Amino acid sequence: MVISVIRTFLLYLLILFAVRMMGKRQISEMQTSELVITLLMSNIATIPMQDTEQSLLSGVVPIMVLLVSEILLSYWMLKQSKIRKLVCGKPVIVINNGTIDQNAMTELRMTTEDLFEQLRQKDVFDINEVAFAIIETNGQLSILKKAENDPVTLKDMSLYKPQKELNVVIISDGELSPSSLHICGWNKERVQKILQQEHTALQEVFIMTANAGGQYQIIRKEKT
Repeated sequence: MVISVIRTFLLYLLILFAVRMMGKRQISEMQTSELVITLLMSNIATIPMQDTEQSLLSGVVPIMVLLVSEILLSYWMLKQSKIRKLVCGKPVIVINNGTIDQNAMTELRMTTEDLFEQLRQKDVFDINEVAFAIIETNGQLSILKKAENDPVTLKDMSLYKPQKELNVVIISDGELSPSSLHICGWNKERVQKILQQEHTALQEVFIMTANAGGQYQIIRKEKT
């Protein structure tokens, strides 16, 4: 029983490492090759998890081979657009200048219900508002609305608004984040000085956000 738990934990760590090496895409954003590799690795890992008579290497070696293959293929696709098109396909325009391309939808085996569902997910409930709609290589729909249906921007009205600073979480549940400090240009000493001014200890902070403009917000932990 203990051996089974250890094997499962080790394979779990290996799968996490492999997925991390492949990038930070969500399942819905994965390219075809990435999704296939992820499914294969998961299935391979279950074999030595369930069968303790199987060597642990029988799961580790295939997973590592798949991981290396995916990394090499990704690098190859970066250098060769033809390989990328072969593996991932290419974007397909399904609405062209306000007109639905029925041949493209047939090629994609995409129904009108599928199209309207994805349009609604983009907050488009009237197809007449769409100038162009493109099915990307990951299956997601990108749209460009007609000019008269686009929201008016400050640029359209020749108005200026100062750019907002990026707020990042520099303290989470009493723990300081060095990477977030680097993003907003702060340092540990500056945070400690502010906490002293606010009469708050690091361990008492639930969330502290800050930005490069010097603004910050502190949310203290609730007392239990």
